[in-house]
Amino acid sequence: MISRSSENVDDRRRFLQSAGALGLGIVGAGVLGAGAAAAAPAAAQAPVGAAEAPSDGAVLNFALNLEYLEGEFYSFAVHGHGLADSLTTGTGTHGMVTGGRKVPFQSSRIRQYAMEIAADELAHVKFLRSALGSAAVSRPAINIRDSFTSAARAAKLIGPTEFFDPYKNENNFLLAAFLFEDVGVTAYKGAAPLITNKTYLEAAAGILSAEAYHAATIRSQLFEKGMGARAAKLSGARNILDGYGDEDQGIIRDRNANINPTDKNGINFSRSYDRVLNIVYLNPGQVTKGGFYPAGVNGSLNTSS
Repeated sequence: MISRSSENVDDRRRFLQSAGALGLGIVGAGVLGAGAAAAAPAAAQAPVGAAEAPSDGAVLNFALNLEYLEGEFYSFAVHGHGLADSLTTGTGTHGMVTGGRKVPFQSSRIRQYAMEIAADELAHVKFLRSALGSAAVSRPAINIRDSFTSAARAAKLIGPTEFFDPYKNENNFLLAAFLFEDVGVTAYKGAAPLITNKTYLEAAAGILSAEAYHAATIRSQLFEKGMGARAAKLSGARNILDGYGDEDQGIIRDRNANINPTDKNGINFSRSYDRVLNIVYLNPGQVTKGGFYPAGVNGSLNTSS
């Protein structure tokens, strides 16, 4: 759809012109891999002196970093291998994946859920890479082994000397997926106001809804298995890491099921990209790497709050 996108202030207007050329076109499924529609007026330039928001390219590349992580986790859990090398190249430092193996699912139902989610995450990676073209960031170094143990220890899910293997059984897999999915939903919702191009905004909304379906599936399975107390510990750890009170919710509330973690208006909360990084870096401070991304994420949105 576009050959490149900007991640710096000076070139942002040029990116918006490229993206905006398709903003009013009639689009269907998979459009980001299709040809261009009729040109539309370029986005208006921000007033001189106004605070510069992240470009659409920067926001989509941040999302791509998250999709790499989810894609690798689910691919290993279901298939026993990670993403194809051809889907991990791009700008920035290309990293390897540490950990990951096939989960010995006992329930055919949960295995099917995992397979469907894995297929969706693979599609998200392909979709975002197509949208970004040559500006797509490469997969950064990802740790899906030791990071889970660090997260489980921080949540007091295990003892300070114990290890947590998310691939050991389907219960551990569900807890690990719970750690990811809720963060993905809040990340996409938080990113929505930053996207200026309507075509990309609609695409992001579509991915958000898919991630919400995933999260509800994982939360439902945890509830059915009576794992509310364990999920609550992970939820509490996320609250501590992102530093914003108790917005994050477990799967039980007032002794009832809490599959949809909403406020009194039935609305899910948002996380800004820096708060998302606090969680995936497993650090409540201002850092540029750690946790699931030992060398940090690629792109300009790379620092936690």
